[in-house]
Amino acid sequence: MNGVNRTTLTPHNSHRSWGGLRTEFGFKAGVSGAHTARTMMLTDLSVLLEAAPEGAGREQFNDLIIEQNILGKRTTSNRRLTAGHLCDLYALECSATVFRLLRLFWSADPSTRPMLALLASQARDSLLRATSPMVLKAKPGESLTSQNFAEFFHGELPGRFSPKTTLSLAQNVGATWTQAGFFKGKINKVRTRPHITAATAAYALALGYLCGLHGQLLIESAWAQLLDVSRDQVIRLAQEASKRGWLDFKGAGNIFEINFRQILTPKEIQASHGPN
Repeated sequence: MNGVNRTTLTPHNSHRSWGGLRTEFGFKAGVSGAHTARTMMLTDLSVLLEAAPEGAGREQFNDLIIEQNILGKRTTSNRRLTAGHLCDLYALECSATVFRLLRLFWSADPSTRPMLALLASQARDSLLRATSPMVLKAKPGESLTSQNFAEFFHGELPGRFSPKTTLSLAQNVGATWTQAGFFKGKINKVRTRPHITAATAAYALALGYLCGLHGQLLIESAWAQLLDVSRDQVIRLAQEASKRGWLDFKGAGNIFEINFRQILTPKEIQASHGPN
């Protein structure tokens, strides 16, 4: 299918579908990602979006980061690297649906921004996305370390990265999950529950919808699993999101009808699901 890429790094989550990662909406696949060098950069993203006007595009974001140094980086080279990493993680372009929706929910519910950033990063970084099953499998109170993440990447991508890069990747991925609320602690990370709201759920389900998922498949998708709540709670959050006007939700038993006419364009809906 044109414009569709599928991640190959989630064998342990084969029972849950990510759907087709369509590049025209801003998704990225492959076996690389910004997490080899950075975390999801939550603080930098927060400062940047606070300073940028609605509708800002790549050129304006680059100007804020590189020319105006809104993020307070010491050197021009660091500013350019930062701009590049933020672009890798978030696209920084409203023509990319993944980023446009991030800004929508970012403004609608500031309390859930760490999770919104994680969801956007999941859409853009396959290395982070690949670690979702091991994180979600860990129960509250259990621990994961950077060594656990490093061993995972050694097993999934043997020889792909040097030991130094693998360690950096493992540390950055662990830090991102911690920033999002899935862990507490720096070295020995203890599993916790993230803060989830209707806005988080709406964004997660919208990402799955853009990947071609619908109905029960969407409710039980890998995107919905990232909310780290029960299936019933996903449904309750979707119902709340419907009341907030972010989606249309109808459900009875295992039959669900979910659409996003309020926040997606007709072109986006047709490209992801075909003509009505």
